[in-house]
Amino acid sequence: MGRGKIEIKRIENTTNRQVTFCKRRNGLLKKAYELSLLCDAEVALIVFSSRGRLYEYANDSVKATIERYKKACIDSSNNGNVSEANSQYYQQESSKLRQQIVQLQDSNRNLLGESLSAMNHRELRQLESKLEKGINKIRTKKNELLYAEIEYMQKREMELQNDNMYLRNKISENERAQQHMNMLPAVTTTTDYGAMPPFDSRNFLQVNLMDASHHYSHQQQTALQLG
Repeated sequence: MGRGKIEIKRIENTTNRQVTFCKRRNGLLKKAYELSLLCDAEVALIVFSSRGRLYEYANDSVKATIERYKKACIDSSNNGNVSEANSQYYQQESSKLRQQIVQLQDSNRNLLGESLSAMNHRELRQLESKLEKGINKIRTKKNELLYAEIEYMQKREMELQNDNMYLRNKISENERAQQHMNMLPAVTTTTDYGAMPPFDSRNFLQVNLMDASHHYSHQQQTALQLG
């Protein structure tokens, strides 16, 4: 005969209830041991009987496991509270940013001269004052840029004038140097063959020799035969 299923409810018979408690308690302790050993899990089991007797099992320490359980519950609760607080904070910030965007859009439209019908006299005066201040700032900045540009152009013009003067001085120096070179006498480097004495009929060149150091009293003519 196979084991039949029993109805899961309180056993009224005291003896049967005690026997079932012992069997299932032992089975529960065995399963807890197997779970901790096979799966490397931290297990703590506490059982109180109907008579108030304590039965426990822990692969490490029941107290340490309970403290770990309390800490995990606190952390989980804190994480939930932090997440909820962060969510509320971001929702508030998002709402503020949306309001600021709407205000900036309305302000920009007013500056462009749009959506003015909903503004009263005081708001229009304030808008006019803002526009005047903005225009004054723009004019001041424009004048500053214009003065800076004029100053740069003047400085650039002065640099060009200095460069022009330098080039003129260099040209004048070159012209004076050229005039000085033109005024120098020409140096003859070629031999004047036209001044050579003529050859005679014997193809001899007549040379007049006159040297006072040899005590010649008159010009002596010497004939040199060429070739």
